[in-house]
Amino acid sequence: MSQAMGMDFDTLRQAMADNQEQPEGPARNARAEQLLVEAEKLNIPLAVIEALGHQLKVYNYSSEKDKMFVPFARLLRMWDERPEDFDEYETHSLHWVFKWMSAGMLDQPHIPLASIEKWLGEMEHRYRLAGHSERAVRGAEFSVAAHLGDLGRAERAYTAWLAADRDTMADCHACELHSQGWWRAERDADEEALELWRPVLEGEYTCAHEPHTVLASSLVPLLRLGRLDEARAHHLRGFRLVRPMESMRGAYADHVEFCALSGNEARALELLAERPAYFTDSGDPRSKLDFMAVTALLMDRLTGLGLGDQPVPGPAGLEWTASGLAAHARGEALSLAALFDARNGTSYVSERARGRMDQRPLVERLPLGVRSRSARHLSPSGSAAGPGSAAASASARSSAAFVESDAGSDPSSLSALLAEARRLSATRSPDAVEAWAAVSRAAEGQELDVRDRAEIADHAAMERGPEGVELFHEAAELYAEAGDPGEALAARARAAYVLALTGGPEEALATVSELYEGVLALLADGGTGVSQAASVLVGRARILMLLVQEDTDADEGESGATASAGTASGTADSGTAVDEVVGAAEAAVRELLALAEPHLSDVRMASRAAEARAMLGELAAHAGDAEAAAELLGQAAAAFVAAGLPWFAVEYESRLAGIARHLGDAEEAERAARAALEHGGPRLEPMGHAQLHLQLAEVLGATGQFGPASEHALEAAHWADEAGVGPTLGAWARHQLGGFLLRQGRWAEAAEILESALPDLTTDMHGDGAIVQTRWWLGDCLTELGEHRAAAEHWLRAADVARHWPEQRDHAMLAHLAAEALGHAELPAQAEQAYARAGDLWRDLGNVHGLIRSLRARAWVALRTDSGLDGARESMAAAVRECEEGLRAVSSSARAEAVEASDAAEGSDAAEARHRLVAELGHTHRQFGDLVARSVPDDAEEALAHYTRAISVFASLGDDALDARTGAELAAGWLEADLLRPAAAAARARAVLSAYAGVDGEAAQARRAEAENMLGVTEKT
Repeated sequence: MSQAMGMDFDTLRQAMADNQEQPEGPARNARAEQLLVEAEKLNIPLAVIEALGHQLKVYNYSSEKDKMFVPFARLLRMWDERPEDFDEYETHSLHWVFKWMSAGMLDQPHIPLASIEKWLGEMEHRYRLAGHSERAVRGAEFSVAAHLGDLGRAERAYTAWLAADRDTMADCHACELHSQGWWRAERDADEEALELWRPVLEGEYTCAHEPHTVLASSLVPLLRLGRLDEARAHHLRGFRLVRPMESMRGAYADHVEFCALSGNEARALELLAERPAYFTDSGDPRSKLDFMAVTALLMDRLTGLGLGDQPVPGPAGLEWTASGLAAHARGEALSLAALFDARNGTSYVSERARGRMDQRPLVERLPLGVRSRSARHLSPSGSAAGPGSAAASASARSSAAFVESDAGSDPSSLSALLAEARRLSATRSPDAVEAWAAVSRAAEGQELDVRDRAEIADHAAMERGPEGVELFHEAAELYAEAGDPGEALAARARAAYVLALTGGPEEALATVSELYEGVLALLADGGTGVSQAASVLVGRARILMLLVQEDTDADEGESGATASAGTASGTADSGTAVDEVVGAAEAAVRELLALAEPHLSDVRMASRAAEARAMLGELAAHAGDAEAAAELLGQAAAAFVAAGLPWFAVEYESRLAGIARHLGDAEEAERAARAALEHGGPRLEPMGHAQLHLQLAEVLGATGQFGPASEHALEAAHWADEAGVGPTLGAWARHQLGGFLLRQGRWAEAAEILESALPDLTTDMHGDGAIVQTRWWLGDCLTELGEHRAAAEHWLRAADVARHWPEQRDHAMLAHLAAEALGHAELPAQAEQAYARAGDLWRDLGNVHGLIRSLRARAWVALRTDSGLDGARESMAAAVRECEEGLRAVSSSARAEAVEASDAAEGSDAAEARHRLVAELGHTHRQFGDLVARSVPDDAEEALAHYTRAISVFASLGDDALDARTGAELAAGWLEADLLRPAAAAARARAVLSAYAGVDGEAAQARRAEAENMLGVTEKT
């Protein structure tokens, strides 16, 4: 009926119900105002009362709470004049919203305190007249006293509130527990608060706004208690609930505050950017005060980090920096607080606001798992060093700091720096790089002997990577000038290795081969030491290992084209060349090992021997001998650790973990992955942390240890963000984290993480499979959370990707899941289309069970579409035909196999297939009967025929289908009773009781109870 023609009362009620389901906000409020106008046209007092109540409700749950006083005043006047116009529900509703008025008055600083106190008295009087408990009144008084800071009165009211009887006017358990826990947290009793909130957090008590506000209120208490995992989980769960609800600005502010206090400033900025209207909405001044206070807290935090000039989201119309918004938000918060204090005659609100704005971070950085930058990445320059690199060089800086500042003028200080750098080099410490850099800085402008200059140039070359070749040659000349020809050859070998890394391995090999001959001759003549010789030999071995890898890659890349061309000789030549390189590499590595092993007391030689064993392990892996590779890599890692060089073991332990997984040795894979993390320790760069945590997460996840796996995936995502690779490695870590959380049933957390990962997942970087899997998991999560429409969208989008895959089972599964979700989302037409798509795919795949189930499901949704009952019957009949055809096909196949095998008995596989199809046929007839019975109550005979057929089919399966058979028997019995056939109904009930004689279990107990109930009904007939 069009609005121009007016509405009748039923249409008005439906319109109000529809509007109630719309998102909170001005549009819903405006529609409520229009519906009140429509109600006034009807000249029905109850219509106006209901429209005013609807208007009051939508105002209360919006940013325009200040508007609710007008409709309430009108309702109250109507009650006083003609209470008989109110039905029972509206009478209850009127008294219920007295509580909203009390809270609403507190939130509006322009309403005098005397008016609020007078209202409390009015509320108490009217509740007493209506026969209600004083529990709600004392709860309202507690809210007033707590707001004023009158702690004595607040405690008295709190005690009286809890002592009063609960009645129909009491707030729901969830809301009451939230307020009680909030007060305990305000009184510095965080543990008590969390215990009070526990039933709400665990889902025992819920309502429209709970556990939303409890999750938000719990965040800072959990941080204060150091319960960080719970705090993270509550943020991820709670923010999903709060995000779509405009009226929950105060709870939203709690989430911003949590981020500001836990090192997640970038996440907090993202939250501010999502809600620009919160900066200016004025209908609820108290929640605006909360929001501006936490905005000031965040902006002060950013300014303190040196990011005062960082652009930030703020009130529309201006461009804001962190420092500018800090001043604005603080001013707004204190101005609002002053209005409340002027009304209240205290300074309590301002003191609390200042305390909230001036908080210090409670955690340096609490990883959340969602995509975000750390505060150090907010600066456009992005030049701040990461924590991993800072930790890695800290000891070197500290060891040199005592002399470096004066070394420019004090030769003895430079000597100390040199001695320290040489000590660190001799022990192969990673800190040697920074120590030599300190020497280089201190040596500027000073006269040095040639040996010192050689070492400085040598180590400077090591720092420069590809640009260090010339410096290595310069160092070699200086070593030769200093009378150390062996070290000169070693420096040139290092230059050759850099050349190999930068694209010249053949030239590098020719060079290092000459150096190798030279150093062995020197060693034989006593002209150099074993350490210098080992440096040349390790360079030669490394270059050969590079060639092995390059030749292998080239051979793999060309093998397909060679094979297709049919050039057998070309393949053989290629294989021969690779074999020659592998042989040369193995010989070089074994020569290095033989040289180093007699000198393991020297840490440098022990390191060379360990690296040689690792190279042998890589060669074994190249040859496909995973067991030998694992053993050798394990020996190498153990040798590095034994030599006091655990940081060098990290790479090989990580490699070992991968090989152990390949071999199916989950225990060794986990041990090696944990060892890699432990031995890397603080010396790892952020990227190393990310990679190793992710590897361990995958190892743990593969063995079902999803809790520990999620912890390491979380760390991997955090360190990937720190390393600046959030969109690549970080997205993959989030993808994995979401999957691990899902497997623990942590649906809301998993959904938040997966939604965060999805924008960064790309086909080129992560593959189609990762994108489809992420959307699949998201659909699972959203279904569990009741967000069926969104779940269907993800499943359909995943199906659109999977439709291009050669194997179509995933496509069919996703289409089927999407159809189920669309049905739950009350979109039957779309669900019917999706079931049709799934059915076609199941048929093409030859999956008769998937086809049958899609047809049955399609029948049910068809009842709610234009297809109607005829379409539903058609789909269900098609399901019956598919079952029967499937059974004929199985029987025919079994006979053919029996003849071929000269064996009359069906194989176990055929028997199992037949059993499953018979069960499907039974379920299909049962559902066919249900469908007809519910849709055409007058045609009970048709439904009864399907039930009878189902009973017969299930009976052929024996005890395996006992519960299914008796369920159909009872359904048939109730139909017999409806058809006034008490004897037939009683017979079916007795058959069920007989079937469960001596059978225990919940199903048996429930069936017996229903059968006895049926007997009782039939005996009265």
